[in-house]
Amino acid sequence: MTNDDRQLPTTYFQRQDERADEEFYTTPRLVVHIDDTAIRALTALFAKLLPPQGTYLDLMSSWRSHLPDELEPARVVGLGMNAAEMADNPQLDEYVVHNLNEVPTLPFATAEFEAVVCTVSVQYMTKPIAIFREVNRVLKPDGFFIVSFSNRCFPTKAITAWLAGGDRDHLGLVQHYFAASGNWSEPKAAANTPRHADPLYVVWAQKVAEAVLVD
Repeated sequence: MTNDDRQLPTTYFQRQDERADEEFYTTPRLVVHIDDTAIRALTALFAKLLPPQGTYLDLMSSWRSHLPDELEPARVVGLGMNAAEMADNPQLDEYVVHNLNEVPTLPFATAEFEAVVCTVSVQYMTKPIAIFREVNRVLKPDGFFIVSFSNRCFPTKAITAWLAGGDRDHLGLVQHYFAASGNWSEPKAAANTPRHADPLYVVWAQKVAEAVLVD
């Protein structure tokens, strides 16, 4: 745990399976983790929030990014744990294998991206506040960080705080990550919870531009 995450109890970030994440993610899992209804809702929200023809980072990426084709992004970079999964993602222009729980520093330049998305993976972050600060660093001013999740997860790799709470608790936890990591606009949240379909919850905020001091 880093100093950034000591604002929450250490026990929040423990997991049932504390083996190296590289072991767990060795085998590619070419499956989607939310159903078609949730995917359509997420893609529609991306269409509203993401800048067209922008440069995006898909954080904790896999074989699908659910980005709307009409955005025609200039560049999409994936960062995840399994090279085979990301190599099969038709929306990624490039990808990096990187364990954020081991090294929460992002291997990208400051202000490199116009948007960052993290799709159904925030529950696996063991150093979330440090990671959210890094996301803020690599975003351009006013850039969006969009975090989505459902009620599904790999329970042995999800943090204790996630498993202990319900949907409302998860929304509050992600909003806390934004507040504690600093330099974000007030987070906004949306929920799409149709009957007989996977629920989708999304929390997003924008990087606050640094104030320019005038003598």
